[in-house]
Amino acid sequence: MVVPGSSVLLIPMRSSAPAFRIRSSAAGICIFAFSLLCAFRAPAQTPAQTLPDFTFFRPDQRPFTGKDLPKGRKLFFVLFDTECPHCQRALKSIDQQRTSFDKASVFLVSMDPWDKIGLFMRTYAPHLKGQHNVSILRDQQYQFIGKFKPRKFPAMLLYSQDRSLLEYEDNDETVFRFVRLLSGK
Repeated sequence: MVVPGSSVLLIPMRSSAPAFRIRSSAAGICIFAFSLLCAFRAPAQTPAQTLPDFTFFRPDQRPFTGKDLPKGRKLFFVLFDTECPHCQRALKSIDQQRTSFDKASVFLVSMDPWDKIGLFMRTYAPHLKGQHNVSILRDQQYQFIGKFKPRKFPAMLLYSQDRSLLEYEDNDETVFRFVRLLSGK
């Protein structure tokens, strides 16, 4: 057993001596350090460069797939978690700048239950619900993360009309980048 915060290895003893003998183990330290190094060097996911196939669900439980996407518009997807403070700030900012998103179709996707999604929308993005270009969807099959490959919440992905990735962001303070891209400024 390795003692947290030290380079000491505790080895169980089979005698009537004290229960553990303290012994420094260079090999154990090296194995532990290598394990940590490997864990932290794992590459981050690269967001999907082209829009993947998916099936999400509308509030009435009808499936929503790539076939339901409008043609000739930019597609803005936001994956959010209802209890994520960064998601709350991002959606509040999008709500406040909603007219800047008029040129895109907006898809707000969560894996949370509908009751939590509804409360979230009423609290942080009350003006987005009912907008002609906004769809609120539930990822009840947990596909978004595996297919769109976001790095963290909130995941914001803007795809072109030909369904190639234009911009990815997961920082709630950078919603302005999407506003600029959509307004052409």
